[in-house]
Amino acid sequence: MTSYIDTHIHLDLLTTPGILLEEARSSGVGAWVVPGVSSQRWPELMAITERHAGVYAAPGIHPQASAVCPESSLEELRHLLDRPKAVALGEVGLDRQVDTPWQIQEEIFIRMIQLAYEMDKPLLIHTRRSTDRILELLQRHGANRLGGIFHAFSGSVAIAHKIIDMGFVLGLGGVLTFPAARRLPEVVREVPAESLVLETDAPDMTPHPHRGHPNRPVYLSLIAEKVAALRGWSLEDTARITTANAIRILRLPLSDKK
Repeated sequence: MTSYIDTHIHLDLLTTPGILLEEARSSGVGAWVVPGVSSQRWPELMAITERHAGVYAAPGIHPQASAVCPESSLEELRHLLDRPKAVALGEVGLDRQVDTPWQIQEEIFIRMIQLAYEMDKPLLIHTRRSTDRILELLQRHGANRLGGIFHAFSGSVAIAHKIIDMGFVLGLGGVLTFPAARRLPEVVREVPAESLVLETDAPDMTPHPHRGHPNRPVYLSLIAEKVAALRGWSLEDTARITTANAIRILRLPLSDKK
């Protein structure tokens, strides 16, 4: 069976990550991408990719941390992105629900786009109530030629198509499994198969029926099962298609065992 890839998981925030990864492997997950949040977390983020096979890094500056981003951090990030297991720049974007002033968020996001372009890395995009502006900035700064993943997508079919037309794919997480979810299941049914990848966002965004408890890497299988049901795919199809999409968009090394 083709292994699943978890394209967005905060392993550096989990206790006993090694044990949790083995549990996930037993359910068919074979690789993980760990995004950055702030420069303070980068050392542990990079260390965890070296400690565990199949784990890749996506260091970056989350909009909530963008107010604390000296020039030295940007230079450090440039060096981190040059490491073999750094496959993307993330998680970056804009968020209207955090305290960081909007102007600062935009300034740092533009710097992240420019750095991704310089280092030829795809982007892991975080957006809350800001997707149109993010798409505008991505277009203006040429990031449609880089591509990447819109993390934790939960928008409409129309927004999904705008994102896909920009060369990005949709990260599907726990929200898809919520009984009250309406828009996202429609998106999963309607968009091209090559635009879907899986993610847990653990320890956040726990899928049904485990809401109220910390998310775990093994719960990626619950998201995969929901995608399979919505698309009329087998689990083998779901693994094969979403894994191929993740490998393509993140340019993951197929033979990398580290």
